[in-house]
Amino acid sequence: QVQLVESGGGLVQAGGSLILSCVGSRSNFRINTMAWYRQAPGKQRESVASITTYGMTNYADSVKGRFTVSRDDAKNTLYLLMNSLKPEDTAVYYCNTIAGIYDWGQGTQVTVSS
Repeated sequence: QVQLVESGGGLVQAGGSLILSCVGSRSNFRINTMAWYRQAPGKQRESVASITTYGMTNYADSVKGRFTVSRDDAKNTLYLLMNSLKPEDTAVYYCNTIAGIYDWGQGTQVTVSS
């Protein structure tokens, strides 16, 4: 089973930027469409960005134009560049396959202050 470790979260002011990373423990990370998810307090987990093995990306409307997902399969790593952050982006961010087949990691907390 692949273990996923997310990092890069923190406290940032509105309008700021963060880069999140997700490292997978095994090389089969690279054969899947990967996605970033987030879960805000009291809300369900939602997908915000995904990237196929060919590099095609898709974004939730709420983050389109502000977030950029990328991957480095040689390093089993998924990235999320988050620009123009808003308070409503505050959540715990997770990575997983688009189908959520791996065990969920601990996530990384992103807090955006107004």
